[in-house]
Amino acid sequence: MNRPNTGSEPDPWRVPVIVAQIPDTGLHREIEASAAERKVMAEVASVREILSANASFDVVPKSGGRLHVTGHVRARVGQTCVVTLDPIENEIEEEVDLTFAPEAEARRLSDLIEEGQDDEEPPEVIDPPEAIINGIIDLGRLATDALFLAIDPYPRKPGAVFEAEVVALDPEDHPFAALKALQDKKKGQ
Repeated sequence: MNRPNTGSEPDPWRVPVIVAQIPDTGLHREIEASAAERKVMAEVASVREILSANASFDVVPKSGGRLHVTGHVRARVGQTCVVTLDPIENEIEEEVDLTFAPEAEARRLSDLIEEGQDDEEPPEVIDPPEAIINGIIDLGRLATDALFLAIDPYPRKPGAVFEAEVVALDPEDHPFAALKALQDKKKGQ
């Protein structure tokens, strides 16, 4: 998942989980962004405000040092209607289902998938696993990415419809009006 901010801005919502501390039976986490975290998230996402943001994740260890993370992210986002410019609020609920792998394996699988894209027949779209970096996965970053991807870039107030102003054209105002005026002048002589 790529973030809208590709610069060096810090992650506004951090909830790191140390992979070595995840029990074999897995781990369940409920997380909620603080007011300060939501304020920075809103700035990064270019929305008026994020009124609430929380997530629920299940992290299950798999073979080869991989992790399977499932869950959902819920948020209430304050935006501005692109038609009426009125403030509106949108509910977001996004499902998450990702696999994480050690960084070297994630890179190797990503390269293999990329090489396979050169085939003439388009293969099924396969997402490479996310990388486990420095033995940590960040559930806050995962939730933020899911939230940012779900934000409507062109929010509309219910029932708001953009209507272009239609101006009735003067029947005498057309590309050949000058020619018609010359023709009428000639007939009048």
